[in-house]
Order: sequence, then C-alpha cells, then structure tokens
Amino acid sequence: MAQTRDYYEVLGVPRDASPDQIKRAFRRLARRHHPDVSPEDPEAEVRFREVAEAYEVLRDPERRAQYDMYGQVGPSGPLLGDIWEELSGLGGLFDAFMGPRAAARRGPRRGADLRYDLEVELEDIATGAERRPVVERMSACDTCQGTGSRSQSRPQVCPACRGSGQTRRTTATPFGHLSTATTCGSCGGLGEVVGDPCPDCRGSGRRSATATIPVTLPAGIEEGTALRLEGEGEAGERGAPPGNLYVVVHLKPHDIFTRQGRDIVCEAPIPFTTAALGGTVTVPTLTDGPERLSIPAGTQTGETFRVRHRGLPDVRTGIRGSQLVTVRVVTPKRLTPRQQELLAEFAQEGGDQVDAPKGWLSRLREALRGEEGAGEGES
Repeated sequence: MAQTRDYYEVLGVPRDASPDQIKRAFRRLARRHHPDVSPEDPEAEVRFREVAEAYEVLRDPERRAQYDMYGQVGPSGPLLGDIWEELSGLGGLFDAFMGPRAAARRGPRRGADLRYDLEVELEDIATGAERRPVVERMSACDTCQGTGSRSQSRPQVCPACRGSGQTRRTTATPFGHLSTATTCGSCGGLGEVVGDPCPDCRGSGRRSATATIPVTLPAGIEEGTALRLEGEGEAGERGAPPGNLYVVVHLKPHDIFTRQGRDIVCEAPIPFTTAALGGTVTVPTLTDGPERLSIPAGTQTGETFRVRHRGLPDVRTGIRGSQLVTVRVVTPKRLTPRQQELLAEFAQEGGDQVDAPKGWLSRLREALRGEEGAGEGES
C-alpha cells in the first residue's frame, strides 16, 4: 500500500512516543478497524492495513530511524504475518472480541521476509552494478516439493481441532464461565496435518538452504535504501506464498572520496609555488580518469574548487553532481641552499623577518665587500 499519511498521525502518537505507546495505540486501532468488527464499512480493511503498515515501521528501531530521517522507508507494505501473530498473542480475549473469523484456522503461513545488508563500493553507486549475494533461507523441500508429505498428498483436516486451528477451554469462575482459545498443539494452528510426513523436512515442506540471488544496484542509489525482491524471502509452509527479501545498501569507506548527496569530495595537495603563482594540478576522479584542475594565484589551504559532472548521478533523473576538491598547500621540508637563498630574498622583499641561511651568493658578496675594504685601508 502506498504511503499517503504520516505514520505517527495514523497511530495517533507523538513523534517521541515510546515502543509501549506505539504498541498500545496499534492494538486499540486494530480492534477498532478490523474488517470483522465493521463488515458493513468498505473502508475498514483499508484503514486496518494502514494502521498495520504504520506499526510495522515504527516498532522497528532501524526502520523508524530511517523514516524519521527521510520520511520514507525502502520496503513498502507491512509484514502482516508478524502483526497477526502479535494480535493472536492476546489469546481468547482477542478472539472473543473479533468474532468467529479471527478464531478460524490460519492455514499454511506465508514465508517470512528477510533482510540482507549489502556493502557496495562508491564506484558501484557511480555506474550501477549487479551483485550476487548468498542468502541462507528456508526453501521448499526438494524431496516433497514443498507439500510436507512423503507421497505429496494433500494434508488432512486436523482431528484435534477439527480444522479450526484452535482448541477451547471453558473454566468456571465466580463470575460465570470463561472460555479461552489457544493454538492447537497438534497442527500448530494450521487446521490440517500431514498423514505421511516427509522424512527430510518432517512435514513442514521447507528446509534450510543457501541461494545466490542477483541484485541490480541502480546508479546513484542512496545509503540505507532497501531494495525489495518479491518472492525471494523464505518459502511458505506447505506451498504457501514465499516472503520477500529486502536488500539494504551500505556504502564502504573510500580511500579518496566521500559522498555528500550527489557530490563527491576529495582533498588535493598542491605545491606552495603553485598556490602562490597559479598553475594546474592533476586530480583523480571517480570513473573518468585524471582531471586537470586550474589553480589561481594566491590560493590558500582549505579553498574548494568544483569540477562539474564528475559526481554521482541522481537515481531518478540521471543528472550527475560535482566533484568538490579542497586543496591543501604543501610546504617542502627540505630545501637546497639555492632554494633557501631565493626564499630568503623573497621574504626580505616582502618585509618578512626570517632567519635566512647564508648561501654561496651571500658569502661571495660578503667576501667581495671584505676585499674592497682591505684595499681602501692600504691606500
């Protein structure tokens, strides 16, 4: 279901609500909007699913943090199987409130959704790529083809609960008789049993296995995005539909670049002579090879230059950002005597006071001045 309302507004809780507040709000609204409570209301099921979707996101700390930051989450739609389990945990009180439909057998359950955290390189995000992660999951049993039966025959109605999936117990109390319903221990709430269980999966129709799943990374994908792969989660029980796989993208640290939205940022050391006089330097780019960058005279450490269209593409429009190059002026640690002398003269021209070493030219001048003075004394 497409997200149309703020999840906090849907549940009627503040944005700093505690997990207990969120859970209580969900249970109250789930009772109110369940289709069995208002069968004449055609919008009841829509509201129930909206409440379930909001709760599925806000009850998970990681997905809630992603929603608070970006206003959306990658996976769309709630995991209703898990929510039904939580509502069913209310026991007989929930069943009595919801009516006979809620107490009916669940049947084979849909497979669980899975999450896989995928680390990718910045170059993969720049160009787009395909990765093939290996995922461990419950898959349909090859021996019984997912039926749970050795002969692949259809399951039978559970004789213990007569297909309801639940057993009821009535207890006498001072206030009358209290009837409670619990999950049937014979069929696990499925309402049916397998007469000749498969020896490999023990009648569940599923076995643990690994699978290599291709994942296409679109160019420009954002950190934390969850890619939904329909039907690539765990297999359902005895032929029930499989769950989905959510691949969450994480960016590995890069040796040179960091990401800022569509832009990438790097630092470039430049000689102090280039910074003073101007010139060009060569800087690396992410995918297009070295780039010549013009440095104006008088450039200072920390100044940033923009190289357009060398950043990352927008995942929707494909328009690339820029590469931001912050320069760092490098002062040489070792100078030749001639370099020292030239720098000393440069400093003197500018009025700077420096402890300048005496080079060969300075020593020659002093020697010549000394000889001239001696000649004048003799005359």
